Amino acid sequence: MNSKRKSIFVTQPSLAPLEEYTDLLEEVWKSGILTHNGPKVRKLEKDLENKLNIPNFTLVLNGTVALQMAIKALELKGDIITTPFTWVATISAIKWEGCSPVFCDIDPDTLNIDEEKIEGLITKDTVAIMPVHVFGTACNVEKIEKIAKKHNLKVIYDAAHAIGSSYKGNSLLQYGDISATSLHATKLYNTGEGGACITTSSSLRKKVERIRFFGHNEEKEVVEDGFNGKMTEIHAALGIANLKYFDDVLKDRKEKYLMYLDLLGKSEKLNFQKIKENETNYSYFPVIFSSEEELLKVEKALNKNEIFPRRYFYPSVNTYSKILNHQPTPISEDISKRIMCLPLFYNLTPLEIEYIAKIILEKLEH
Repeated sequence: MNSKRKSIFVTQPSLAPLEEYTDLLEEVWKSGILTHNGPKVRKLEKDLENKLNIPNFTLVLNGTVALQMAIKALELKGDIITTPFTWVATISAIKWEGCSPVFCDIDPDTLNIDEEKIEGLITKDTVAIMPVHVFGTACNVEKIEKIAKKHNLKVIYDAAHAIGSSYKGNSLLQYGDISATSLHATKLYNTGEGGACITTSSSLRKKVERIRFFGHNEEKEVVEDGFNGKMTEIHAALGIANLKYFDDVLKDRKEKYLMYLDLLGKSEKLNFQKIKENETNYSYFPVIFSSEEELLKVEKALNKNEIFPRRYFYPSVNTYSKILNHQPTPISEDISKRIMCLPLFYNLTPLEIEYIAKIILEKLEH
């Protein structure tokens, strides 16, 4: 590879041709409507419901706000059992809504919350379970639902990575009382900044809609304790433009994921997230090294060649001592030190993937 080639970062947004986006922006300009549940927002909600074959898709400002709105809509106050192997936003949302995170360790193969350990953490103060579909790979939604029903708990899925993922032929976003997804620029499908709440009932959707607009009902009376969680027409227009290419991006991501796996899968020094073909969207390619030392050695070699992977998720969130009291989760704490996501995005070329894999394998061999 040419040493003067461009840098390769862990991800890059998948974007429609600029002229297709600007055509939509011209319509926004002509309408004079930039926000307040405008026509582009309503269209994108309907388009996504049709595309994913799910009801009650409510667009919001971002994925973190979506989580907060889910907690608020379900009127939760107490302990929420969640995973430590996640982005800090999962915990921020819980804390901002006046609840307390209780950490359940992860399954070392799937990297999702270990559903076998959830019941042991349930107390009289537990109000909900908030699992994360890590890297877009489905949690054991049936087992989690069974536990929740047994103990009269709500389930909110942090489905930040999960748009395009499915479970038994259905969109993964339709599980739980509410699923909160992210449409951030780093995600497989994006609106630049954005997110959504997907609810199990139309009445709950109406509540989410009131919360995202300061608690107003359709008569503009304030009937909820809400805030400003609205998506703008600018972001919705980008989502409409990008949705046209959603299937192409999904197909491309799977092909590149499998290419990485073919190139790196024979190494005895590397492990990979356990996935089922029909229960993931292949949105990330995480690699688990035998030690943190090996990871750092490979990371340094890649950086030297202008390749910048990312240590998702490091450190394990339960170790954030400035904002939390430590609750031990040894599996998450161990894996978080040894895992790294390799570059994976639409414009990444097969030649670049081969080059990245070559550097990794050579460094591990020596």
